[in-house]
Amino acid sequence: MKTKAKTQPMPSLKTDAQAEQFVAKADLSQYDLSGFKATRFEFEPKAAALNMRLPQKLLDALKLKAQAQGMPYTRYVRLLLENDVA
Repeated sequence: MKTKAKTQPMPSLKTDAQAEQFVAKADLSQYDLSGFKATRFEFEPKAAALNMRLPQKLLDALKLKAQAQGMPYTRYVRLLLENDVA
């Protein structure tokens, strides 16, 4: 029977420089990464707006799905559009 290797908690990194130094030197397999969740970084400026009318039930369903994903519903709609046209 295999036993799971003991992992260390992640250190608290206050600056980008500390994070870069840590990642450059650390063996990340020694750390417990189970609390991490994926995130998307948005670098492109948002210069255009979209205004559309939706049935209330559809908007409510979108808001619930976005909440389950942990993001604002407008970002969730943008993500759906990006995935569809990509």
